[in-house]
Amino acid sequence: QVQLVESGGGLVQAGGSLRLSCAASGRTFSRYAMGWFRQAPGKEREFVAAISWSGGNTFYADSVKGRFTISRDNAKNTVYLQMNSLKPEDTAVYYCAGGRVTGRITDEYDDWGQGTQVTVSS
Repeated sequence: QVQLVESGGGLVQAGGSLRLSCAASGRTFSRYAMGWFRQAPGKEREFVAAISWSGGNTFYADSVKGRFTISRDNAKNTVYLQMNSLKPEDTAVYYCAGGRVTGRITDEYDDWGQGTQVTVSS
């Protein structure tokens, strides 16, 4: 099992940027695919981005493509989500997750962080 802790959330104006971090401990992080999901009030948790264990493959939801970038530093056991050109509709709790496949659905991930709030004001 991998323990995951997100940080970097906060309040930002539309058009601004934030960088989320997810620090991992426990099982070998470098062999884990990692994903970012988000959940807005009253909505289901949705896929945002994913990265393979090597970092060689990345995937994005259409709603964030071109604005968000997922990356990882296996030496630091950390995965990042750089979010640019933020919009009010990006407001949500953001969760990182670890799993055996680089998937787009929640069931493909075994371990989850506690989440970090991102609020984008208009």
